[in-house]
Amino acid sequence: MTKTTILIEGYTSGDTGGRSCCTVTLVQDGDINMIIDPGTTSSQQVLVDALKKENLSIEDINVVGITHAHTDHNRNVGMFQKAKVIDYWGWWEGDLWTESNGRVSDNIEIIKTPGHSDDSITFLIQTDDGITAICGDVFWKENEPEKDAYANNLKMLEASRQLVLKKADYIIPGHGRMYITG
Repeated sequence: MTKTTILIEGYTSGDTGGRSCCTVTLVQDGDINMIIDPGTTSSQQVLVDALKKENLSIEDINVVGITHAHTDHNRNVGMFQKAKVIDYWGWWEGDLWTESNGRVSDNIEIIKTPGHSDDSITFLIQTDDGITAICGDVFWKENEPEKDAYANNLKMLEASRQLVLKKADYIIPGHGRMYITG
């Protein structure tokens, strides 16, 4: 069954005096080794070392998922030169774009969750323990922020939050540790 592993727990500039990195997650499903939101680590070696702890290298990653197009979530995407990239708009393989059907695999679904940004998506991962939502900045941390000062549409963000809470048993937020819903 599909496995999710937090490689790097995210943090925000408000907590660190200016540094920010999203939560970087590894999803493994059959022959898929996917990084969701490769982030803005202090150095790329941080991500290389995190993968090494999972007995993986940069070359083992064959899919990169981007929850939205903010730099703190996608700066390191170029590290994974052999990987296909999936974002709001679809699949990218080199310079070839194809439309997404809303799935990465039978166990990995993509839903649109706008509000923080117009191009926000959430990855719903079916695991043995239930559904884990990797939602970017739909939530930054457990049920936070209450009011997202960077959201471009608070009404849409609230609808996206309710959708994620309805569908998921666990949430991996954009800048914090995984938590249980409900």
